[in-house]
Amino acid sequence: MTFDAIGIAGSALTVHRKWLDAISDNIANANTVSRTTDEAFRARYIEARAGEGTSGVYISSTPEGDAEGRIVHQPDHPLADADGNVKYPDVDLNEQMTSLIMAQRGYQASAQVVDRAKETYQAALQIGKNA
Repeated sequence: MTFDAIGIAGSALTVHRKWLDAISDNIANANTVSRTTDEAFRARYIEARAGEGTSGVYISSTPEGDAEGRIVHQPDHPLADADGNVKYPDVDLNEQMTSLIMAQRGYQASAQVVDRAKETYQAALQIGKNA
């Protein structure tokens, strides 16, 4: 049972870490400018699914956001088109920050489960030595 807890929490740690990676990439590229004729940065997302039985959680896909982006009028920008427009990614920073908090807390909770399961395993070993 202890090994199951460590395995399940370990798989959750991996999913949360990859989720944090995707969020940090989205935040870092939220202000990436491109020409209106080019694709905008595509936000990264993580979709997870439960494993079978007690096998944990896994990433089922990593979809990307829309490449259409949003057009912003910035005539002084070096990438501006003839109308003075540039393209920014369609990344909502409020949504990303909310996801960041959820992913961080999920990672912390999973790490605590691993720590508790490890302590339980070590206690069981100590009981076996004293018997």
